[in-house]
Amino acid sequence: MTSATPGQPPADPAPAAPVPAGQHPRPRLIATDLDGTLLRDDKSVSDRTVAALAAAEEAGIEVFFVTGRPARWMDVVSAHVHGHGLAICGNGAAVVDLHGGPGAHSFVKVRPLERACALDVVRRLRAASPGTSFAIERTGGLHHEETYPPLHMEPGESVAPAEKLLAENPADPVVAEQPVLKILAFHPELAPDAFLVLARAAIGDRATVTRSSPSALLEISGPGVSKASTLELCCAERGISSEEVVAFGDMPNDIEMLSWAGTSYAMGNAHPDVIAAASGRTVANNDDGVAMVIERIVAERREQNS
Repeated sequence: MTSATPGQPPADPAPAAPVPAGQHPRPRLIATDLDGTLLRDDKSVSDRTVAALAAAEEAGIEVFFVTGRPARWMDVVSAHVHGHGLAICGNGAAVVDLHGGPGAHSFVKVRPLERACALDVVRRLRAASPGTSFAIERTGGLHHEETYPPLHMEPGESVAPAEKLLAENPADPVVAEQPVLKILAFHPELAPDAFLVLARAAIGDRATVTRSSPSALLEISGPGVSKASTLELCCAERGISSEEVVAFGDMPNDIEMLSWAGTSYAMGNAHPDVIAAASGRTVANNDDGVAMVIERIVAERREQNS
């Protein structure tokens, strides 16, 4: 998802201080968002960041990319996966294996938004915020309403009202077999944070509602599905506790993950609510804030091992 700075954080934030020795176990896993966090604004991965990711893996620290992006948008980092090669996509709705390289990802785990729940979400948002338009993100691609703006720079697989796109028997039987990962809801007039508050009140615990765009674009997943909950599942499979995780993020869809991790950093360009949720802060994505912290973690690991 596109990222931006919706608030006005203090200028030139200083990197967060290292966590005092003994306060947390040694980091075993780094979980990082992509847009507005690991990636620079031009969507590139800097040479410094590439080197830091490799150094973390060499030091025995696993790295997980945890993003709102769909799997088909992961080519930007597929060349930089190490070891397990997994990434968490769609705000926790899917775990994807990137070992195959660009365009060759495969789904390892899917946590779908069930059809009945998705239809209920659409109905509630239409009533609570007239003028909302919808897109449906499935494992096989994006499907959207005619009034949904071209925010993703890609054509929809099909165009129809959301209710038809979510019909029990869609026209395309192949699409019918593809799980729904999330609903995207766009409003042309509401402020982004105001739309988020309104939608959460209307939907309640029937689904997980968040956002990562500077526009009034919401991302809606199944109940309980978030970056944090899927990361927790992946860590449990590896015997890694939350205290052994260091997380990075910049937008509201990162808040649960940053709150769950034992150590967390908001980027210098982060949303004010993200800054409040994180235990520390680093510099902005364009200044390689993630790499800066990883370099320090690796240096401390080497010093402890020497």
